[in-house]
Amino acid sequence: MQNLESNRQLTLIIYILYALGLFSGITAIIAIVMNYVKRDDVRGTWLQSHFDWQIKTFWCVLFIGLIGTITRFILIGYVILFALTLWYIYRMVKGFLAFNERRSIE
Repeated sequence: MQNLESNRQLTLIIYILYALGLFSGITAIIAIVMNYVKRDDVRGTWLQSHFDWQIKTFWCVLFIGLIGTITRFILIGYVILFALTLWYIYRMVKGFLAFNERRSIE
């Protein structure tokens, strides 16, 4: 039970790092490294879905953010980056709310 609680605290820290990633990308990089390093520790628990959610969010934001950055010169990139920011916030809020209720994320 104590291991689950420490993994729960770790998951909360990772959510916070991802949220701070809106302002400083380095915190998101720290978070993704933590996700991969500790992924086996949460396997088989309700926290595994949160790790998967966080990892998927990171890679989607990185890939789509790159596309948005590359296409800024034709202005559509700004629309992509704005929509991506909203999607990122949605993913973090939805994930955190499920986490706070101690349930898996779908």
